[in-house]
Amino acid sequence: MAAARVLLLLSGRPESASFAQSVCGRLGAGPGLGPWPTYCGLKRGQLLLSDKPFPGASARLPLQRPPFCPFAALDQQPRPPGTELPTNRGVDLGVAIILQTSDQAVLLTRRTRTLRVSPNLWVPPGGHVELHEELLDGGLRELWEESGLQLPQGQFSWVPLGLWESAYPPMLSWGLPKYHHIILYLLVVSQESQQQLQARIQPNPSEVSAFMWLGPDVAAAVAATEDWTETPISLSQDLPPSVLTMELEDDGGTRPLALPISTLLQTTPTSTESTERVSTGTKFALRLWLQHLGSVTSGPCERGAHVDPGPTKEEQNMDPLPPNQGSGKPSA
Repeated sequence: MAAARVLLLLSGRPESASFAQSVCGRLGAGPGLGPWPTYCGLKRGQLLLSDKPFPGASARLPLQRPPFCPFAALDQQPRPPGTELPTNRGVDLGVAIILQTSDQAVLLTRRTRTLRVSPNLWVPPGGHVELHEELLDGGLRELWEESGLQLPQGQFSWVPLGLWESAYPPMLSWGLPKYHHIILYLLVVSQESQQQLQARIQPNPSEVSAFMWLGPDVAAAVAATEDWTETPISLSQDLPPSVLTMELEDDGGTRPLALPISTLLQTTPTSTESTERVSTGTKFALRLWLQHLGSVTSGPCERGAHVDPGPTKEEQNMDPLPPNQGSGKPSA
């Protein structure tokens, strides 16, 4: 069995998170939607998670899963024949970068249609963390591999935002899950503007088919769309009908494309169609970003006040690490 990437501290000792069981469930998540405060030890190529404080915990972050999480569904019902999942696999570790410009926009990329996992979804740059790789270093490497962006040392700060339990296929109606990840979302705040960063972007066409920058207003509308609910969405009349994206062409260049904002507000379909939309985990990350932005610009008492997507209050009583200045090593 490969080295464990996600460990759970249960009954006083760490153990590998099992592929076949929901991490949120193992940490005591109830039937609600979450998120659940989780204590984290951030190490090279590894996460140690617990629902209680422990020596070496460097942050307390919100842990969330989608309401249609297949592992949660399988945990809560008898498993019929043919639904057995491997018991000798662990949960993989990923990291995603919420890259914020100096003028408060964040970068999203659209995954190509040819990818086996989550094709045609809008997500932040990210991917697997290599064994013994610092978590921030892994995120910055993925940012460079997907977008061509390298951030100069000393010209950015960073802070962990939250954790997302991800499965693919994302729901049982699509089939049994073949992939199981915990995604750590890291906010990286650049001192460069959107214009400066865009001038250096060179997307990898094997992974990325388009990219765009979202400001707080559009991000709030996207974050407010709740997958798997019947809650009507009340959108601001001030929203633009479309968002400017840059789409890759066959010759390696890019062309501007006005993407209807309705595309960004699509929810997860119950069938396996590769509908262009923003992933559920990305919506969670955008909520965390907006709450962090509100806490920075308005003070702690206004945290998350300008976006209220529903019952979740991801940052309430959470204790993330303090901002770090351009270092690959999180503070203790």
